Amino acid sequence: MPSVSRRYGASGARFERPSGPADVELSAPVILMVSGGADSTALLVLAATSALDIDDGRGVARIARERLRVLHVNHGLRGIDAEEDEEFVRDLSARFGIPCTIRRADVAALAADARDNVENAGRELRYAEAARLANELSERFGTPRSAARILTAHTADDRAETFFMNAIRGTGTAGLSSIPRRRNRIVRPLLDRTHDELCDLLRMRGIVWREDDTNADTRYLRAYVRHEVMPVVRARNPRVTASLANTCDILSDEDAYLTAVAGRALRDLTRREGDGLVVLDASRLAALEVAIARRVVRAALLALRPDARLEARHIAAVLRAVAAGEGSLTIPMAVSAHVEHGLLFLRARSAATPSAAWLEVPGRLELPDGRVLSARVVESPAGADPAARARTHALEWEGASVLLDAQAAGVDPSRGGRLWVDAPRPGDVLCPLGMHGQSKKVSDLLGEARVPLDERTSVPVVRTSPTGPVVWVAPVRPDERVRCAPATKWLLELTLLEAPDPLA
Repeated sequence: MPSVSRRYGASGARFERPSGPADVELSAPVILMVSGGADSTALLVLAATSALDIDDGRGVARIARERLRVLHVNHGLRGIDAEEDEEFVRDLSARFGIPCTIRRADVAALAADARDNVENAGRELRYAEAARLANELSERFGTPRSAARILTAHTADDRAETFFMNAIRGTGTAGLSSIPRRRNRIVRPLLDRTHDELCDLLRMRGIVWREDDTNADTRYLRAYVRHEVMPVVRARNPRVTASLANTCDILSDEDAYLTAVAGRALRDLTRREGDGLVVLDASRLAALEVAIARRVVRAALLALRPDARLEARHIAAVLRAVAAGEGSLTIPMAVSAHVEHGLLFLRARSAATPSAAWLEVPGRLELPDGRVLSARVVESPAGADPAARARTHALEWEGASVLLDAQAAGVDPSRGGRLWVDAPRPGDVLCPLGMHGQSKKVSDLLGEARVPLDERTSVPVVRTSPTGPVVWVAPVRPDERVRCAPATKWLLELTLLEAPDPLA
C-alpha cells in the first residue's frame, strides 16, 4: 500500500492523500475562477457537488474537496456592486466549505498604464492572479505546478460569441478555433453546456447569482455580439451554438496539427539562432506549402519578440521577400527581415536611444541601432495634388517615409537646411496628422501605436530645432502643421530606413 501523508488545507481542515508518485497529480490544487455571475456560480456548485472532467486523466469524476479553492478578483470598476459581488462569492464559497481568496485591483488604472482597454486588462489580471494562486498552493501542497488546474466557467455560448468576435476583428485558424477546452493548466469543463442550461440548474437548486449590468452594454464587442448578432443568427439556425462548437473543435484539432508540423519545419530550417537573431533556410522555406510557411515565419518572429502584435500582412511581406530571393523590410515593433544568399535573417530590433544630432537636408543620419534617417527636398510637379501624393506615399511606405511641406518645416528649398533628431522627451506634444489640429502628448501617441515601453526611447523624433516643435515621430505620425496642402510647392521627404543586416 502507498504511504499516506497528512496535510492541512487553507481552511485549516486536515486531509489525507496517498503519497505515491501516480497519485501526486490527483492531489494538486484546483482553482475555481468565480465572478458571481450565473456561469461561474454554476461552476462552483458543480465542482463542489458533481463530477467534472478537468483533464487530469480521470475523465468525468468528482474533485476532492480539499483540492478546491475559489478565486474572486474585484476589479474595482462597479462601486458598491463590486463589493456586493465579492461578498456574494465569499458567502457562497463558505456555504460549500471551499476556501475563498479575494484579490483586489484598480483595473481602470492598470489599463491606462498599459495603454490597453479595460476588458483586456481585467482578463490578464484574472489569469495572472489565478496562476499566482495555483503556484502558491502547489508549493504548499507539495505537488508539481503543472499538475494544478485553473477552471473557468466558459460555456458553449461564450465559445460561439468569441468565434464571431474574432471573425469581426479578423483572424486566422487559431482565432476561429475560439476558446480551447484546455490551454496548459487552464481547463474549461463547462464548454459543452449553454448559459440557459446552467441558469436552469441553479434555479432547480434554489441558488441565486449576481448580474453584471455591463454585460448589456453593447459598446463592448462581446455584449454587441451577444445581444445584436447572436439573436439574428439564432433565428436562422436555433442550433447555431452546437454547430459552432463542432466547427471550433475541428478547427482547433487542425490548428494543433498544423502548429506541430510547422514546429518541426522550423527546427529543420533553422540555421542559426541566439542573441536576438534567427536565420532560416529561405530556399527550403519557399518550397513549403504556404499554410506551413506562414506558421513557420510567425513562430520564428514570436520566438524573437513574444509581445509582437503580428498581422497577416507582416507574414505575407516576409514570404514575398523569401519568394523573390532578396529584400529587406521592417515589421513594426518586432524585427527586421532580410533575405539574401538563400537565407532569411530575422533580427530583433535594438532599443538603442537615438543620439541627439542634426540631420542635414539633403542628407542622411545613422542612428545608434543602425537605422538611417534620410532627408531631401523635391519640387511638386505642376498640376499635381501635393496632398494626395503625400497620402499615397505614406500608404506605400507604411509610414516609414513621409512627404511634408518643406517651408512649413523650416527648410529653405533653395539653400537646404537642417532638422534636429533626438529621442522622445517628457512633456513632448504634437498635433498628429489627421486630428485636425488637436494636440496630443507624444507618450500617448506611442501608447496608442502600441510601441512597447522598452522601445519608446529608440523612436526618433524629428524637430525643427533642439527647442523647436515636433515635425515627425518616426515612423508613427507627422505633425498636422507641416502637412502638404494644395498650395505646397516644395516637398520635404523624410525616410526611416532599416539597418542593413551585418551578416549579409
